[in-house]
Amino acid sequence: MKSALLIDDDPIVRKVLSKALSTAGWTIHESKDGEEGIQAALQHHPTAVICDLLMPRCNGFQVCRALRERAGELTGLKIIVTTSRGFATDRLNAFESGADHYLVKPVLAEEILKLLEGTASTTAGLPHSAAPPNPAAQLPVGNLLRFWGVRGSIPTPGPNTVFYGGNTTCVELRADNQLIILDSGSGIRLLGQQLVEEFKERSLELTLLLTHTHWDHIQGFPFFAPAYIANNQVRIIGYEGYRKGLENTLAVQMESSYFPIGLRQLPSNISFIEQREMAFHVGPIRARAIFANHPSVCVGYRLDTSTGSVAFLPDHESYSRMRLHARAGGHQGQETFDYCRAEDQKLVEFLRDVDVLVLDSQYDETEYQTHVGWGHSCYEDSVGTALAAGAKRLFLFHHDPGHDDARISRMVGHAREMVASHQSKMVVEAAREGLTVALAKAGTV
Repeated sequence: MKSALLIDDDPIVRKVLSKALSTAGWTIHESKDGEEGIQAALQHHPTAVICDLLMPRCNGFQVCRALRERAGELTGLKIIVTTSRGFATDRLNAFESGADHYLVKPVLAEEILKLLEGTASTTAGLPHSAAPPNPAAQLPVGNLLRFWGVRGSIPTPGPNTVFYGGNTTCVELRADNQLIILDSGSGIRLLGQQLVEEFKERSLELTLLLTHTHWDHIQGFPFFAPAYIANNQVRIIGYEGYRKGLENTLAVQMESSYFPIGLRQLPSNISFIEQREMAFHVGPIRARAIFANHPSVCVGYRLDTSTGSVAFLPDHESYSRMRLHARAGGHQGQETFDYCRAEDQKLVEFLRDVDVLVLDSQYDETEYQTHVGWGHSCYEDSVGTALAAGAKRLFLFHHDPGHDDARISRMVGHAREMVASHQSKMVVEAAREGLTVALAKAGTV
């Protein structure tokens, strides 16, 4: 008997595919997340698994690996991975994890059926809560957001980047008696030095939220001074990537071949939390995550504090801009248009009325033409997203390593003209190292 297991957190996708496959004579089982899906596969022994790539609790890469590790129990299983994104690296990673096919949404039921019946090629779809705080630890005061690293890709020191800065991604948030660090690019080294000087011999508790583990977002952690102080508590929170967990990924860059001190030699109390849910708390602060359109497993965060909301998406590419571009290849009909618009709208709703928005704005529209599918936005799209969401303040972020201070300032000037043309009061700035944004009473900045 032909049976298929549908694993997708979108009930509409499950409903559409279930109806089509049932009509074609398939017995259908459904799961709303990857963790539940793995158990359902072991229970029902389906002929095929159709699994979304980005889901809470367990992503598609993990599902593929888990099922392939149980090959003795799941003989002849065919795995089809579906995704809203069209990155070539994700496709290769899915195959390496054990997928048989890789399809980019919107996926037609006829396309799935062809793959299940073996009449299509395996290249289908190729695109051209955090722990509670330790009350004994010293907690920071103040309600502020401070930029320590604003550059993307690689550090760019030099006379032409002095104003905006050349360190890679790192942002500090202090609110509700919590210290939260967003990403640990090279900017975290200076932040660490400042914290050691500020708290001296007093113990410190902090939470590091990682959007993903590309090198420009983790490369500064080996130089983070508070991690070398025994009484400090460092919680590292993020989502597992396609191959390695958080701890293993950070440990690799500190292996003896690359660094003189190993991760497990650090004297501070470091804990790793691999999030499965898309909503959790850091102390009293409500945290929410959304999957970004960027290669591998990458998220953006929204942090709702008692003194205002902050959203942080350093790496993201507009679905519509990417998928509907002439260079994207693949199907570009009405279904793709509608799907991309819906995905972009999900982000708008996630950001709705946010007080401070830090958003990927690496390119301008001209530069973007040669960077389609790299996982980064042009600032024109960032401004459009912020306006649609009703953001109160936008910081252009993840500055391109090839952009000097003058170039970034021109981008800010044009962005402000765009805002003015919409008769909006939204404030637009480019993030720069050392800039401190004071969070005032709730709803204001």
